[in-house]
Amino acid sequence: MRPEEINASEEIKALEEMKASEEIKAPEKIKVPGKGKTSGKRKAPKIIGVTGGVGAGKSRILNILKERHHAQVLLADQVAAELEEPGQEGLLLLVRRFGDGILGKDGRLDRPAFAERIFQDPKALSEVNAILHPLTWRVIQERIAKLSKSPDVDWIVVEAALFQEESKKICDALWFVDATQENRIRRLMENRGYSREKCLNIMQNQPCREEFLALADEVIDNNGTVKEAEEQVARLLEKVM
Repeated sequence: MRPEEINASEEIKALEEMKASEEIKAPEKIKVPGKGKTSGKRKAPKIIGVTGGVGAGKSRILNILKERHHAQVLLADQVAAELEEPGQEGLLLLVRRFGDGILGKDGRLDRPAFAERIFQDPKALSEVNAILHPLTWRVIQERIAKLSKSPDVDWIVVEAALFQEESKKICDALWFVDATQENRIRRLMENRGYSREKCLNIMQNQPCREEFLALADEVIDNNGTVKEAEEQVARLLEKVM
């Protein structure tokens, strides 16, 4: 690792001095303008959470929401990736926990190697989630607040593989995109080139179907055609309005 790319120890020290303690605390909830209220001029945008296991077809549902219903979509994975860039708080905390070995020669997170490592170690995956989850949701809430000020935004969609009771509270509804295990494996093998073994390993480290169902307000059966998915999305949006 080259010092000019990232001096992890110095930046981590500076970061720790800014914190009251080493405990990673959930960020204060950011109030979304107009959430839960009606305005004399316009209603606040509705916020839909979309979740589901790998290979369930969340991208199909997001495309329907964007293209047919003009929704603004926020991707939790994308936000987390931004927090893992050099100098960002997420990467500094990951380096503090897992060491400089997770970095490539250019000082950036070696994503493929790190992903392979944590998906084979449930404890490590839980620790990564504990580090990145509160940071990611803080940024998402900030972006929701900004989007909510636009008069052209009616729907804001937040896609995340992992919701909790606290993060669910920002949504007017949380949708679980459901598909059979075999359909999920087939999609991952066709679209990402994964082996069946890799698909199963990833699935085993994600919440089970029952956990998704316990948290979700609605379920989308994504085993069928695009048209069937479109009809379900339209029906669920009507319920939220």
